[in-house]
Amino acid sequence: MTGVGRILAVLVLAMLPGPAHPAAAAPGPRAWAGGPGGGAVSRAATAGRGVEPVGWAVGRRVEGPPVRWAGGLRTETSPGRWTGSWESAPSGAAAALPGAAVRNVVHLSAGGRAVRVRLSNRFGSGPLRLGPVTVAVRAAGPGAVPGTLRVATFGGARTVTVPPGEDTVTDPVPLRVRPAADLLVTVATPGDDGPATFHQTALQTSYVAPQGAGRAADEDGAAYTTMVGCWYYVTGVDVLGPATGSVVAFGDSLTDGNGSTPDTNRRWPDRLADRLRADRLGVLNAGISGNRLLRGGAGPSALARLDADALDRTGVRVLVVLEGINDIKGIPTADDVSAYADAYRALVARAHARGVRVVGVTLTPYRGFPAYTAAREAVRRRVNAFIRTGGAFDAVADADAALRDPADPTRLRTAYDPGDHLHFNDTGMAKLARVVLRALHRVTVRGGSPVGRSGA
Repeated sequence: MTGVGRILAVLVLAMLPGPAHPAAAAPGPRAWAGGPGGGAVSRAATAGRGVEPVGWAVGRRVEGPPVRWAGGLRTETSPGRWTGSWESAPSGAAAALPGAAVRNVVHLSAGGRAVRVRLSNRFGSGPLRLGPVTVAVRAAGPGAVPGTLRVATFGGARTVTVPPGEDTVTDPVPLRVRPAADLLVTVATPGDDGPATFHQTALQTSYVAPQGAGRAADEDGAAYTTMVGCWYYVTGVDVLGPATGSVVAFGDSLTDGNGSTPDTNRRWPDRLADRLRADRLGVLNAGISGNRLLRGGAGPSALARLDADALDRTGVRVLVVLEGINDIKGIPTADDVSAYADAYRALVARAHARGVRVVGVTLTPYRGFPAYTAAREAVRRRVNAFIRTGGAFDAVADADAALRDPADPTRLRTAYDPGDHLHFNDTGMAKLARVVLRALHRVTVRGGSPVGRSGA
């Protein structure tokens, strides 16, 4: 990207309205006996048209650094700005890990010279004691790059107690991190404080030191003998640096990455982040496997979690919505297309009120998956007709047209199908990222300037 092009990209993102608020495995590990099997916490869906109340299960808003207002545009008081670089939307709760230290491996999209970590007790049943919490650049497995490990603080303290249903954020941690770096976020849990808020489908190996006392600050990782496939407590990482904002990918298992190769960061939001790196944009993955648009189940519904998992995130500029297929193929039947239309309009209205543009993604076919029926296929097509032509979204990414089999539009193209006929393999994830990128080019700001043009 030329110097002129980079300057234009920065100016384009600066013109977007800001949010309304400041805003390789270790050998021989064994399975964690206290892991998530069957321990998820969920709530019953409400009655009526199946649209869950907005106020359910949202954590405390985490404000950004101090800001001043100049000519209607938000300007940080310190050099650079805070931007979301990584996200994991909480999906439920698992058994507590008393006395353990969990070393979560997270893959950043944007880089910077300092980080701050978001931690959650959103699905906990009582006060959660955490600490110490450390961050480090990952070398390999659970090992840190020597000299990069830092102890995070909370208002200057090395421990914190998080009330049930709430989130917290660390103080800024001076640590230089590159775009696409792996970060180790280690959380020590000294006691049995009840269910642990987690993200179940990480598709990323993280590590546990079962005897975790004093191990959070270990660089070598030798004590982290247990592997887990989920993220515990950590729900986001912000960076302070040159990034100009972030894009939130908001969805279900298709966004969470099911079907892609684990431990390779080949989910479509990861591939999109690769393409947006030259534009200094972070990408946040707010996908939850099994999530629904209209009602809760695997995590809160899309409407219920929109603020906590998307709009309250730092530096959000664009929301990309791929939600609805689990409503169509799930139980109870959700075949009232007007309910989908109402939900999409509500998502967009709330995002617009926060100065965030919205890209709608059409729902991809799934014939061959056990839940497929002709009646549900008819609902999918009618929902897609609304996404394409209903005028609700600022732009549309037509994933259906791009990934379906031309010879049978009710099925995924074989080249994109991992074998379950619903999700996408690595090739399909890359294809969807390109489709979303083209839609981002059509999202304009004042003056008609496109978002993310340099990553074409």
